[in-house]
Amino acid sequence: MTDRAVAVVRAGALTTVQDRGRHGHAHLGVPRSGALDLPAAALVNRLVGNPPDAAVLETTLNGCAVRPRCDVDVAVGGAPCPVTVDGRPVPWSAPVRVPAGAVLEVGTAVSGVRSYVAFAGGVAVEPVLGSRSTDLLSGLGPAPLADGTVLPLGHVTAAHARAEVGPQPGPPRELVLRVTLGPRHDWFTDAALRTLTTRAYRVSSASNRIGLRTEGPPLQRAVDGELPSEGMVLGAVQVPPDGRPVVFLADHPTTGGYPVIAVVREPDLAAAAQATPGTPVRFVAVRRR
Repeated sequence: MTDRAVAVVRAGALTTVQDRGRHGHAHLGVPRSGALDLPAAALVNRLVGNPPDAAVLETTLNGCAVRPRCDVDVAVGGAPCPVTVDGRPVPWSAPVRVPAGAVLEVGTAVSGVRSYVAFAGGVAVEPVLGSRSTDLLSGLGPAPLADGTVLPLGHVTAAHARAEVGPQPGPPRELVLRVTLGPRHDWFTDAALRTLTTRAYRVSSASNRIGLRTEGPPLQRAVDGELPSEGMVLGAVQVPPDGRPVVFLADHPTTGGYPVIAVVREPDLAAAAQATPGTPVRFVAVRRR
């Protein structure tokens, strides 16, 4: 076993290949995709000496297990979780040498939702439209991992800046999302705008890579009727007929027909990727920059 690849022993609830995503294709109906927690993905890449855009594995809740076919440096970060190599505990958020044939087990998240696994050289699946990311909505990129899947690894080239240990923020106890109102806030009553920015919501268990769904007081519309489909952006807060806000994440559609009451500042979305169901959510209005 000397080829540069890893075999999936346990795929977990949902494990996908992700990088920084596909940019510049929204006019073709292609979402950005990419890692939901971009800072965590960049950090595990730095821990193994990869460039920040190298592809990693993104796990959901219960991790995954893989068997490298070559000796390889690996780092696990994002949601804190137990990490073992052939049953032996190894550090989380630090580079670990995994021998060929050993099983790297990424356990269930202790807190948070998504863990990230970086291999020196990166996951080298074939790129589609400039990205190796799995897009659950459009189906572009590699399929979500299944038991027995074999993923090629890239070759380690020139050394990039490397960290020996990576401090990471913990998953949020309260998710605070800064929003700029619009473009369709005038479709809602003044009371609805006050409700959005003063009342507490919670993360719904129906959330996924497409959107963070919320539970809480519904927002009343001032304008009835249908809205023609229009362009959607990352962080758009769309309000479907039940009145509960949905925050669009990386795999969101590029168009939609429900009004967007506000848009979340992009730096706040990494925390949204780690917010577990039931986490309180607070929307804070800020002025346009």
